[in-house]
Amino acid sequence: MLDSYPTVRPGPPKPSSIIKPSVFSLPRGTERYVVEGQGAVLIAVDAGDRLTVTNDEGGQRCEIVASDDKGGIDAGIIGATANGDARGLKALLTSQDRSLRGLRMGLEARGIDLASAPAVHLFEGTTPAKTSAEFTVSRKGAVIIAAPAAAMDLERQDTASPLTVMIRRAVFNPQIRFELPDPLAEPVADIRVHSQTAEAYFVKAGDYIQILDVDGRQCTDFECFSARKLDKGIEHALDVTTTRTLMGHAYPMPGLHAKYYDQEMVPLVEVVQDTCGRHDAFALACSAKYYDDIGYPGHVNCSDNFNHALAEYNVSGRPGWMAINFFFNTFLDDHGVMYADEPWSRPGDYVLLRALTDIVCVSSACPDDTTAANGWNPTDIHVRTYSGKETFQRAIAIRATPDSEAKMTKQTGFHDSFAKHTRNFIEYNGYWLANCFATAGPIAEYHACREKCVILDLSPLRKFEITGPDAEALCQYAFTRNMKTLPVGGVVYTAMCYEHGGMIDDGTVFRLGKDNFRWIGGSDYGGEWLRELADKNGLKALVRSSTDQLHNVAVQGPESRDLLRKLVWTAPHNPEFDQLGWFRFTPARLRNEAGTPFVVSRTGYTGELGYEVMCHPKDCAEIFDAIWEAGQEHGLTPMGLEALDMVRIEAGLIFAGYDFSDQTDPFEAGIGFTCPLKSKTDDFVGRDALIRRKEHPMRKLVGLEIDGNVDVAHGDCIHIGRAQIGEVTSSMRSPLLKKNIALARIDVAHADVGTEVEIGKLDGHQMRLPARVAENLAAYDPMKERPRS
Repeated sequence: MLDSYPTVRPGPPKPSSIIKPSVFSLPRGTERYVVEGQGAVLIAVDAGDRLTVTNDEGGQRCEIVASDDKGGIDAGIIGATANGDARGLKALLTSQDRSLRGLRMGLEARGIDLASAPAVHLFEGTTPAKTSAEFTVSRKGAVIIAAPAAAMDLERQDTASPLTVMIRRAVFNPQIRFELPDPLAEPVADIRVHSQTAEAYFVKAGDYIQILDVDGRQCTDFECFSARKLDKGIEHALDVTTTRTLMGHAYPMPGLHAKYYDQEMVPLVEVVQDTCGRHDAFALACSAKYYDDIGYPGHVNCSDNFNHALAEYNVSGRPGWMAINFFFNTFLDDHGVMYADEPWSRPGDYVLLRALTDIVCVSSACPDDTTAANGWNPTDIHVRTYSGKETFQRAIAIRATPDSEAKMTKQTGFHDSFAKHTRNFIEYNGYWLANCFATAGPIAEYHACREKCVILDLSPLRKFEITGPDAEALCQYAFTRNMKTLPVGGVVYTAMCYEHGGMIDDGTVFRLGKDNFRWIGGSDYGGEWLRELADKNGLKALVRSSTDQLHNVAVQGPESRDLLRKLVWTAPHNPEFDQLGWFRFTPARLRNEAGTPFVVSRTGYTGELGYEVMCHPKDCAEIFDAIWEAGQEHGLTPMGLEALDMVRIEAGLIFAGYDFSDQTDPFEAGIGFTCPLKSKTDDFVGRDALIRRKEHPMRKLVGLEIDGNVDVAHGDCIHIGRAQIGEVTSSMRSPLLKKNIALARIDVAHADVGTEVEIGKLDGHQMRLPARVAENLAAYDPMKERPRS
């Protein structure tokens, strides 16, 4: 009888398997704080809380000061004994670092005096990565945890690196998911926008508005009006269509295209900081009709909530409000269809605006619990306003990995020097870099690089100090080039690959000593990957980030050697400046033995004779001024990213995200020479896959010569007849060669020199540009005779 029934899977349904960042998957009552190198945090604690401090990268010293709830200093609160004073923490607090403002405010509010405070000292300069120390809190109070460090010695490689603090609360409020982050300054107003409601508020011209997602993955509609217009009965709200038209972007972001306008093109607010970077400016705020039409009549909605909140300012109600919906994750696909998904925002993510005139604002906590728009769980939004007397740098946030804490865009040590020559800065890899300069422009900067000399800021390049007895073994395994043949003082260009042969990054390795290396690449993940390999293989090597301790300018062009010769002094045991060969470096000083220290390498990214000069950020202004003064008789010109892109494409130099990715191996990226598969007899990550890929190539990076001057863009398709056989990776119109050129990845069946192809525009078929495969990848100086000279 039972045989007549179908077989079923027994038991209840299994929940969906979803991998999320740890901030959403930590056990309830567990909190994580990251203390950046040369930074500190203050954390309120209570009896029974358990504290774990982890030395993420190794070699970072730590100071902990514990206080009771009356501000009294007592290390016994965490069951420890003070073993020194808090000199490192005090040095940080007396610096001009504006990121420590919240900490200073917290100390003042709790009456904590650090003047003679003892501290618990943890870890040493040789402490291995991931070393931890645990403490149990005995009574209510606060702990201040610092990662102090002095300026890095360029040869000792004693950089500053982060600490991670995990707290397991003994008692936690189940109603509170996440605590609000510290304010950016003393707030003028604190406004809680409870879930499924809206609040209206007035902001003076020049003041700041911080809109925070309290628990993460919650969106918030924002609207504002000129208060002066409202006084006259004119209700001109922030208009996203006008804004998109004037800014040329889907929505404004910090930087050049940062303003929101009303319908008369009057600027209302400017975006100053943004930690999320994913918002909506396409659709109306949710309305009664929206919910009615999907089967939820009477559902609370943002438009009605706006109407109620704005009534006190005599603003007329509307059935649906145009708004900027911060944190709402929508976009338009290739077919013109708007899609939506869960927000990208994390707990504490925010957008910081500045009022450009007196404005009336309204913010909602969106009530949508019918879709993924709020992660299926509508929560609160919080608004803080700050005085216009405060100063906040423009910034967006980046994360090296999904579990990393957000890092805000910074200014390099050379920023103020370059800012004397331009206001045109764009965000690049976590820093503001000059795009072009006012007195010259990219074409003139390009010619200066080819004919005279230029100076450009490359500080965002990621630097990692690799030290320890297994440093060489780690480098030999992680990089494709043979590190055993790299001499002290030598530099080698190399690739870093995954096991499947796809590239993580390209960059240069410097050998400072027998067991001392420096990796310079483009990605923070390069350091994460090196630490993973060291840990997985039990290698005794520290991999510590030094990006914030080592900023660099490139001095490039035919006269760069004559310029720098005037400035570089080297010790007798190091090469003289004129003895520096291609891909060599040396520690040096400015002009004489007592001068400011720096490192100079004969490297570059322009295809010209050139050098890179690296120094601590505190010395950048002095180094720049010296180079600038010495360069006046050589026609020294500042160069920005636009001109840099032109010269690197001409020289056939590849760029991450354009010419290679983790789906591209070094052979497909045009740098197969970095993979000595026969001469390097030690194994390295991806070697087997690279042998297979080399023996059975599918695609090849080639140069293209293009007929006509129609602009060609990254991603443009390449065809022979109907069939697409490749795509453009980078392109430019060469002023020197007087033709349109490109780098392109195409099928090996059509990669022979002289092959006629067509570059597709519009839909790839309605408009084509004739092109042919060039003789060399590098259209300019293919034999690299100029940088070798």
